[in-house]
Amino acid sequence: MPPEVRRTEDPERALHEAAEFLASDPVRHNVVLTLLHLRAMHPEPGRYWIVDVEGASAGVVVQSPLHFMATLTPMPAQAVTTVVDAIVEDGVELPGVNGEAATAARFAGHWAERTRSAAYPDEGQRIYEVEHVIGARPTGGRLRRASMEDNDLLVAWFEAFNAEVAELLPENHAEVVGRRIRAGQLWIWDDEGPVAMAGLSDPVSGVARVGPVYTPPDRRNSGYGSALVAGVSSARRAEGLRCILYTDLGNPTSNSIYRALGYKAVAEALRYRFDN
Repeated sequence: MPPEVRRTEDPERALHEAAEFLASDPVRHNVVLTLLHLRAMHPEPGRYWIVDVEGASAGVVVQSPLHFMATLTPMPAQAVTTVVDAIVEDGVELPGVNGEAATAARFAGHWAERTRSAAYPDEGQRIYEVEHVIGARPTGGRLRRASMEDNDLLVAWFEAFNAEVAELLPENHAEVVGRRIRAGQLWIWDDEGPVAMAGLSDPVSGVARVGPVYTPPDRRNSGYGSALVAGVSSARRAEGLRCILYTDLGNPTSNSIYRALGYKAVAEALRYRFDN
């Protein structure tokens, strides 16, 4: 039986129909899980494709907002080509794809073949998980949850982070920051004022994700980011939750910092941009 693709514009339906599959590997599926839960709570136009293999869900592709690149879960090779065919036949023009390295590479390759366009590898990432947090070296200050008083500063920091990582975050930073502050998802390291920030997603299937993490250039090399990540990670682990983060493989400093805190590599992810 060849793979079959189901498309929906309802994130709750996608969550329900792919629930068992998504829960089977909540670390590697975390970004897609988080996006689906976010869209279920805060509706925004999107497209969701579920790939069935032998009658069971074996992959999910998410595109929301509609001008964003697709994000996908790992899935078998035949499922990848089948879902690319379905997306192309739907007339959808994707600007790119992001996901587990082998799956994203196969998706990009088949997309380029089907659309007669170019696919450029844009960024490599590594997924890390921590079991036992190693305390960061002593530094001044303390961990605290962000408040609405921090809103304007955090919007500026999100914009600065976005510029550094080539627009990986949504464009409406004010809306995102306000929502995440109200949800208790943004944390600050405070040393006589804010010196670093970290996001911490609500847990899905027992997994919380740290990110983004940002320290302004004039506050770097003081251990603030390490102390902040160690603090939020320890808090989540104490609650019995798994804790993960993504790092840019092009940034050896951040990778070494997170390894020093006890984070261990789980998998690699790749991002491709398409020239349609």
